[in-house]
Amino acid sequence: MSKRQFLKTSSALVAGTITGALLPNLAPSASAEEAPLTNWAGNLTYHAKHRETPASIEEVQQAVKRLPTLRALGSRHSFNTIADSLTNQLSLAKLDSMEFNEAEKTVTVGAGVRYGTLAPWLDAKGYAVHNLASLPHITVVGAVNTATHGSGVKNGNLATAVSALEIVTASGEILHLTRKDPHFHAAVVGLGALGVVTRITLDVQPRFEMIQNVYRNMPMAELEHNLESIMASGYSTSLFTTWQNQNINQVWIKSRIFRGERLKHDPEFHGAKAATENMHPIDGISAINCTDQLGVPGPWYERMPHFKMNFTPSSGAELQTEYFVPLSRGYEAIRAVESLRDQITPHLLITELRSIAADDLWLSMAYKQDSLAIHFTWKPETPEVMALLPKIEAKLAPFGARPHWAKLFTIPPATLKARYPKFAEFQALLRQQDPKGKFRNQFIHHNIFNQA
Repeated sequence: MSKRQFLKTSSALVAGTITGALLPNLAPSASAEEAPLTNWAGNLTYHAKHRETPASIEEVQQAVKRLPTLRALGSRHSFNTIADSLTNQLSLAKLDSMEFNEAEKTVTVGAGVRYGTLAPWLDAKGYAVHNLASLPHITVVGAVNTATHGSGVKNGNLATAVSALEIVTASGEILHLTRKDPHFHAAVVGLGALGVVTRITLDVQPRFEMIQNVYRNMPMAELEHNLESIMASGYSTSLFTTWQNQNINQVWIKSRIFRGERLKHDPEFHGAKAATENMHPIDGISAINCTDQLGVPGPWYERMPHFKMNFTPSSGAELQTEYFVPLSRGYEAIRAVESLRDQITPHLLITELRSIAADDLWLSMAYKQDSLAIHFTWKPETPEVMALLPKIEAKLAPFGARPHWAKLFTIPPATLKARYPKFAEFQALLRQQDPKGKFRNQFIHHNIFNQA
């Protein structure tokens, strides 16, 4: 389908239907017959009978035209079946181009590029992206497609930096989208359901330096009247808790600085004491793989993530869940979850609390609301965790919690639909642009169309 046709469809929808850490390099090979592939965490074995690794956009087009159904595959850091397929998968690992446009202040990257590759390359040119996830090892396109976010009350999620997309549609044609297109805000966080995103363009800004400081043991009660100011205490702020003793175990504050500037390092923060050594988010674990703390200056890409880019974990044996609630009701939501503390803690590694600025991307978890993200990193205990999730979701139901698309959740499709104002329009757009469901899998059928 041509861009003109796509635009016409989107305009009709808007006018009518609307109202009624470095991860192991385990990229799939081009071989059609090979051993089963798992996601990074190892909790999911992909079901695809056939996998290909196209080396060019032309090869992606050929595959899309040839295969009746398929799903694109990135760094495999999703914890659910969003990238799974019963038929065909396309690994985008070889689409690794990077093009910097100084006049436009943008960078265009291929779908296989990871933030850990992009960031130092971009920094060397004197530029930066506005935000990063805690792990720099995920692909840019994969993170954008699922609204992965980073932290900061004034920082939008990673997808908010996108100014243009290149998508191979169901017909095998190339579609270029920019912010001027009426359907752009539907396509950026597209869950891989509108087509194969082959290249993506991001806004950049001049490079900057940062420091991060960690504080230990802040009373959870400090959040009742100070949550938003605490989250705004740095360019990016994270709170870590195990939910026990009404305590925030650690507060990580990442601050922008001017070159050569030394910010005052207060010995106390809302009752928490400044750490005297580098910390891992989980107390008692060595911080050797964590980014430098204690107020030591460094480039943005060596402070915004929690983990160093040159760190390759021996295992990703964990599960992850995350829910987004309005920041204005964040403390209420925290206390609601805290009431389950004795059921949660035995299966938990750590919970991280972060803030994300509102955006206008249709399926972003922060769509039209400044949000608090409540993130759970679980022990690899799938039956126990899956039994817990409905209880947590019930506690967060009064806050209209939206789950991270690439992590574990059990919220029913009808409930999801009610929590996204543009959900029906997104459904309609998918039906128009991919009527035969080439890019749909069980995850999309179930969560977007409420089909078995």
